[in-house]
Amino acid sequence: MDASPAPPSPCRSGRRRRLPLAAGVGVLALVCGCAGPDTSPSGAPARQAVAARAADGLEERYQDVITDVLPSVVQIAAGDGLGSGVVYDDKGHIVTNAHVVAGGKTFDVSVPTGEKVFKASLVSSYPEQDLAVVKLNDLPAGLKAARFDDTDEVEVGQIVLAMGSPLGLSGSVTQGIVSAVGRTVSESGPGDGTGATLAGMVQTSAAINPGNSGGALVNLDSEVIGIPTLAAAEGDSAAPGIGFAIPVSTVRTVAEQIIKSGKVTDSGRAALDITGRTVLDAGYRPAGVAIVSVEKGGAAQDAGLRAGDVITRIDGTPVTTITSLSEALADHRPGDEVEVTYVRGDAEKSAEVTLGEM
Repeated sequence: MDASPAPPSPCRSGRRRRLPLAAGVGVLALVCGCAGPDTSPSGAPARQAVAARAADGLEERYQDVITDVLPSVVQIAAGDGLGSGVVYDDKGHIVTNAHVVAGGKTFDVSVPTGEKVFKASLVSSYPEQDLAVVKLNDLPAGLKAARFDDTDEVEVGQIVLAMGSPLGLSGSVTQGIVSAVGRTVSESGPGDGTGATLAGMVQTSAAINPGNSGGALVNLDSEVIGIPTLAAAEGDSAAPGIGFAIPVSTVRTVAEQIIKSGKVTDSGRAALDITGRTVLDAGYRPAGVAIVSVEKGGAAQDAGLRAGDVITRIDGTPVTTITSLSEALADHRPGDEVEVTYVRGDAEKSAEVTLGEM
């Protein structure tokens, strides 16, 4: 199970077109002793011209993507905080991070293409996945919804652009690549984030700074593939080039439920159905999660766990804190069976638990 390299802090692709490799031509050239590429000094200008044309082509693609997507990326002012959001549909729904809206109910929304500020109201917030939906009270002329990719087939090395309002600079764009996929990270607590543990995250080298949260991570087909949410930190300093975005499938699932029902009705997130707290050993080191209470008829109670038990492992993965317990459960689905190892009194025990839903 992956974890972030350091406690990350929230910041309030297209499928690549491949050219077929001319393998047969390469083999024929070797067998026949045909001349290879011109490496003489006279060949340098030609190579430079090819490189220049390739750079111009990539630059044009960047500009096309920015022209397509940036009008759909907004700035959200929630009290004293600033974040970003992405227009989800033509009805004025905007998806953003839960930690951007915090406890607010009404917000000021501005778009990169104009100075007018629009009012928006909270539809619902889902802190467990750090996502929220707000809706514009009045639809501005020319409102453009972003295109959200319909797949999570994101590839490492894929070029991406991050769009948002870092440090209040609306309409900002940074570029990078997908550095990794399937990361599990835990946010910091109240004030900076929701404290949620988020699975399946997309790691990117595109700069994500305070204010980028809730914006768009976009591929070169002008499709949103994720919502930038976290930047890794090392001590009190940001770790450059390590940011995380919530994958598009999660964004679509949560947003669609909120828009349809006003809340998340099917989280898809596994739970033990307990209230717990981190306990320390004799050396004052985190040593497990003590069960404070169990939900009646919940997963833990059905498996025989009770208040006072101290959970130390899930399927052999050590559990030392509430966060590590959340991370151990993050890759599971409701209905999965896991082995929970716990201490009751002086005895170590284990139980097979059929996970509930958060």
